[in-house]
Amino acid sequence: MSSRYRLGKLVICGLTTGVAAAAVVYKSNGVPDDLLPTALASWTTNFTPSTKWDYNWDKREPASLLAPNKTEIDGAEYSAKLQKIKPTATRHLILIRHGHYNVDGLTDDQRILTALGREQTDFTGKRLKDLNHPYTIMYNSTMARAKETADIIAQHLPNVPRDECDMLREGAPIPPEPPVGHWKPEIRQFYEDGARIEAAFRKYFHRASPEQNEDSFEVMVCHANVIRYFACRAMQFPPEAWLRIGLNHASITWLAIRPSGRVSLRQLGDCGHIPPSKLSSA
Repeated sequence: MSSRYRLGKLVICGLTTGVAAAAVVYKSNGVPDDLLPTALASWTTNFTPSTKWDYNWDKREPASLLAPNKTEIDGAEYSAKLQKIKPTATRHLILIRHGHYNVDGLTDDQRILTALGREQTDFTGKRLKDLNHPYTIMYNSTMARAKETADIIAQHLPNVPRDECDMLREGAPIPPEPPVGHWKPEIRQFYEDGARIEAAFRKYFHRASPEQNEDSFEVMVCHANVIRYFACRAMQFPPEAWLRIGLNHASITWLAIRPSGRVSLRQLGDCGHIPPSKLSSA
């Protein structure tokens, strides 16, 4: 370390989730009293988050749904109304990328799963069955490779209702940042696909309704671009960062939407259930 810099005191803080340590570096011009901190721990009172969580991201935050009179904002009547529309259940969305497919197909009907893709998907179906969640429904994109993937998974979850959705089809959600040279859709494609994929996000990603009494687990079989965009949007990351994420075929991404509006990413592209020799991504 340069003589112009000194390592400040190592602070050990006990947190509810464990123990965290932080080292603060101080800049010095040779004068001992002229020490200025260049880094601050996030749990100190003088820390300002670069971005704060938007609790009303799905436009279903209970307080935003009521328009109380000024006289009842702090009253019992308003509190009772608010309590009635507060969710209590968690929605779990389990996103599955389709299996390996014939990328040389000229039409969607020809871009079907390969033998490897069917094998990968079978492993994923077994994994979902072993997890033994009380699945409420399985959605799938209407593209051939997603439909075939859902068909194979359904063999392991025979009692789970199914539905199809054109909005979940693969596409170009938003120009990625940083841009990449090997993939450059026309701006028109981002304009058309982006609106559809964003609409799909708004349709499926939201906290539970007040009428939902138990946690739900919904399976969604779709595509890498769609899943990566959904993950960024749900976590309130910059959506243009979606292409920085890689997903293997038949991988599992699991997001949980809490009653408070908080969202947690439980798994991202999990493929530990697939043997290493059977993994693929492109």
